[in-house]
Amino acid sequence: MSVERTLHHFPMDPASRQVRLSLGEKRLPFTEVQVRYWESPPDFLALNPSGLTPVLVESGPEGRLVLCESRAILDHLEEQVPEPALMGREPAERAETRRLLQWFDRKFDYEVGGYLLHEKLEKRLLKLGAPDLAALRHGREALRGHLVYIEGLLQERDWLAGRRLSLADFAAAAHLSVIDYFGDVPWRDFPAVKTWYMKLKSRPCFRPLLSDRCPGVAPAGHYDDLDF
Repeated sequence: MSVERTLHHFPMDPASRQVRLSLGEKRLPFTEVQVRYWESPPDFLALNPSGLTPVLVESGPEGRLVLCESRAILDHLEEQVPEPALMGREPAERAETRRLLQWFDRKFDYEVGGYLLHEKLEKRLLKLGAPDLAALRHGREALRGHLVYIEGLLQERDWLAGRRLSLADFAAAAHLSVIDYFGDVPWRDFPAVKTWYMKLKSRPCFRPLLSDRCPGVAPAGHYDDLDF
């Protein structure tokens, strides 16, 4: 049964990146439509009234299905395309994957992305002026705290949620990769995190993200280097 998929997304959005990684890992072809969500385009609002990316539209024999935002899309993909299993194969791994998805999409996003990405990315898009240095400092301090936590997990596990690659790894990598674009991740201080991230960067599903570019801002020199 053939299904055509169209992903409406913003390349530098961590939530959109999670979905792109999942689609790539499951080897599901899709058409990309990049959305300038901050301009509230009417055609996109018709798909998702919240105005938030990503949105996945599937068209197939059973009709058209519109899935709004990352968790709904990721859950749907796991249900419809169960292999490879990215939620975990055992109850404990699934529970840990869900916990870490919440960790990165709520706690990390609020404490780190809410400062660093707002100052370096959103302000540029919204023409709100120069970054606030105090906010950048706050975000970088919070980032180090999260990296300490991730380092501890990876010293005990092969992947963040356990023995297997999961959506938890994609969530963490999606958030970190956008911050890394701007050169704010102190990789040298966290060797286990760096090794984990290098493994993810080398996966075929990750390579399209390394080609993303933010208009007017060049990435950090190591951003697309697989052996940085």
